[in-house]
Amino acid sequence: MSDPILFTPGPLSTSATVKAAMQRDLGSRDTEFIELVAGIRRELLQIAGVAEEARYEAVLMQGSGTFGIEAVLSSVMPPDGKLLVLANGAYGERMLQIAERHRIAVQIERWPEDESPDAATVRRLLEDAAITHVAVVHLETTTGILNPIADIAGAVQERGRHLILDAMSSFGGVPLDLRELEVAYLVSSANKCLEGVPGFSFAIARRDALEATAGWARSLSLDLHAQWQGLERTGQFRFTPPTHALLAFAQALQELRKEGGVAARATRYRSNRAALLAGMQALGFREYLSREHQSDIITSFRYPADARFHFDEFYRRLSARGFVIYPGKVSHADCFRIGTIGQINPDDVRALISAIGSVLAELNVVMT
Repeated sequence: MSDPILFTPGPLSTSATVKAAMQRDLGSRDTEFIELVAGIRRELLQIAGVAEEARYEAVLMQGSGTFGIEAVLSSVMPPDGKLLVLANGAYGERMLQIAERHRIAVQIERWPEDESPDAATVRRLLEDAAITHVAVVHLETTTGILNPIADIAGAVQERGRHLILDAMSSFGGVPLDLRELEVAYLVSSANKCLEGVPGFSFAIARRDALEATAGWARSLSLDLHAQWQGLERTGQFRFTPPTHALLAFAQALQELRKEGGVAARATRYRSNRAALLAGMQALGFREYLSREHQSDIITSFRYPADARFHFDEFYRRLSARGFVIYPGKVSHADCFRIGTIGQINPDDVRALISAIGSVLAELNVVMT
């Protein structure tokens, strides 16, 4: 059986060549593997726009994106530091949970899920001199909203604080230049816009900020500074690395270069979303977010008003046809989500739209 097409924000559909790259074994202490890891670290800095500078480091960490976020938050906050979390969705709330679990002093400022944090509020909040770090999600996959990171970063920089950026669903698919943003820590993972497979996350850290964190980690395995030092000294992970995921990722990075880099990939994702919006609008669906807040990565759609629509059955029938979408995560509205990233193109999106139309007809759902 062929794999279904994943219209999700990750894990996502990967190329046959990325999957094939995992069909070999490589020792974690072999010279070839060490060189592979070093090449990945260099290329991540290139994608972030900071390869020509000596100010940033790429640190790879086993585990999902949440592991990467927890590694940063639990490692870089000073013992007497205070974290400000700007939240407008589930992943901002998750950063609050992580901070509380590690007994980090934390304050959260919330916005509705269909609104973004604003720089003026950030400046006001940073009048609190105890706040040392600010954490925000760039692209909240709860809804698909793209937060105005340049404005927020500017406000944090003006106040001389450190910015921690969850770029899980944007890095590699949304143009981003760390030289301009002065982000202290950017966190993302292999299985999002870079189109690798799950298995590791990474932080792109400003070296001066990272160097100052020695001894602050609240975890052994998630110690970001120690992980960086290990990679610098020996080129190896401190604990067993996800060798096959890294092999796949090296191939995914090669395919990103072949496609034309982040700008070209962003253009394809934009075309995917344009096809999605045109098709869903023709079927009668309404988006949760206003157009100006939407990203090209994932889009939330409101349930049809017809009582015969049941998401679980809708999902099951689409899956049986080879199309996998995402359930909703909005706290106060009934929605589902469709991702437009990964190894898909507008023709795949149009095939999904056709399948959605067929399923609605089978369910006798009337769109109004």
